[in-house]
Amino acid sequence: MAGPTSDRARTDVILRDVTLRDGLQLTDKLLPTERKVEIVRALLAAGVPELEIGSLARADLVPPMANTLDLVAALTEEELDRCWIWVATPRHVEKAIAAGARRFQYCFSVSDAHNRANIGRDTEDSLAAMPAAIERAHAAGGSIQLCLATSFTCPFDGPVDPDRVVEIACDPRTDGAVDIVVADTLGQAVPGQVSSLVARLAAESPDRRIVYHGHDTWGLGVADSLAAIEAGATVVDGALAGLGGCPFAPGASGNTASEDLLFATRPSWLDPEIFGALVRLGEDIVAELDEPNRSRARQGARSEAEAFAWVLR
Repeated sequence: MAGPTSDRARTDVILRDVTLRDGLQLTDKLLPTERKVEIVRALLAAGVPELEIGSLARADLVPPMANTLDLVAALTEEELDRCWIWVATPRHVEKAIAAGARRFQYCFSVSDAHNRANIGRDTEDSLAAMPAAIERAHAAGGSIQLCLATSFTCPFDGPVDPDRVVEIACDPRTDGAVDIVVADTLGQAVPGQVSSLVARLAAESPDRRIVYHGHDTWGLGVADSLAAIEAGATVVDGALAGLGGCPFAPGASGNTASEDLLFATRPSWLDPEIFGALVRLGEDIVAELDEPNRSRARQGARSEAEAFAWVLR
């Protein structure tokens, strides 16, 4: 990238780390609440601006999320002000508020087939319930995002019409959402598609942040995220070590690695020492979970190119 966008990419674009929500969804182990608290505090201390730390999804369907409310209750108000919780119903918002949460990501799928598999209802039903979720969040002094899963492709129905994504994002029933999260749930989008859709959303809804949530299934996670930034996204999601994937989306793999996104965008708070600490944190987490480390930047950081400041020593 070149010019003003390059400067913005380095200093203004926010990484939201989603390790503790999307990153854990496909793992077999439930991290203890105390360990999750440690990870939250390590990420925040490193300077990561925002986190997604859990989900109100049913624990019998997504076991790694079983202690999300315990995690919320263990964090301070200041910490929670930088942490988002995944919700899919107004009742989810109520439960999260009772635990202390004030930042909510209200998520549903653009495609009916995936929404039924993921949430158990048609897309229209989720959209119809959003005003109640917004009302509850605002009454508690909180903020709520509109998250649109399967914004590019659906594992059951195939390609998703971008006009439908824009239609939902601009529906009056989403008024009150501070952000639009556009999610490439399967990691099948290419940079041109991402750029086109993000630019449309930014133009149609200029008062809301555009958050890009990508997966690295086809190796384009960083390229797609950079394309989103070029087109107007100011937040990109990533998970340490490239953990993650949707349990209700066949073909989905890990999120774009936070390490890779940070190495590419170089936010002003990042330096080689902080980067090294985050690489090590990702390594520790995947070792605990017995999961592979998919971060390419981590691979580079462990290379023998000792003359390069970003290599770990």
